[in-house]
Amino acid sequence: MNDIVKNNRIPLVIAALGTVLLIIVGVYFFERQSPDAFSAISGKNAEQATSAADSAVAAAGMSDAQREATKALVRATLLENPEIITEAVEILQQRESAKRLSSVQDKVTTPFPGAEAGNPKGDVTLVEFTDYSCGFCRASVADVKRLLKDDGNIHLIYRELPILSPASREAAAWALAAAQQGKHQAFHDAMFDAGPPNAQSIRAAATKAGLNIAAAEVFAASSKAKAEIESNLALMQQVGFNGTPTFVIGSQILEGALGYDALKDAIAKARKQK
Repeated sequence: MNDIVKNNRIPLVIAALGTVLLIIVGVYFFERQSPDAFSAISGKNAEQATSAADSAVAAAGMSDAQREATKALVRATLLENPEIITEAVEILQQRESAKRLSSVQDKVTTPFPGAEAGNPKGDVTLVEFTDYSCGFCRASVADVKRLLKDDGNIHLIYRELPILSPASREAAAWALAAAQQGKHQAFHDAMFDAGPPNAQSIRAAATKAGLNIAAAEVFAASSKAKAEIESNLALMQQVGFNGTPTFVIGSQILEGALGYDALKDAIAKARKQK
């Protein structure tokens, strides 16, 4: 009978050891986010993990041999499937980013006037943080265009995020000037077609997009353009993503050149969550 009771308690131990694993993952995640602070709390978390494991063993009435066997099983599982740690960390990062996103969601989904495309009354908002020096952003242009063509119920918001070079920042300012003139999409496409931004390619893209060059030049140098760029950079820090392109679709934060199918799936997921 005692053996049966002990065996019934083993799942409790496994669950507790899973909690220990989550603590380890949490420590790892915290270390990546704040290495200095990690050194001060790592000992405390190690003590918590050990205490949790000991409490689980005591609750299950396990022998030392059973405890060691369970530890060996967990260790073997992690060694054979180390991706578990990476997957757990990624999930934790996504949840933390989603929490931070919720606090600035309105800012993220309120476009700079004119820096948008698709259906302004669409049932799903797709926000793209982009940099004209970013090859992955350039690779995503066709996928985003196809998505808008195939789905007429998407509101696309562009957020200029020049993080790769000074020329990126100049191109972003001119994109905002294009938005003010109602020609953001035309400039966006022309700028990516022109290749890496520089003084010549920016002017060429502006001309191709049909901008009033003199007016665009004034606006690109304005405090309003600078403020918008700084605001987008601050949003990146607040939400906690690292590069471009980054897509925000509902509560989802997706980084990189994902491809058409992944974007389409994310849109479908956002619709289901409404």
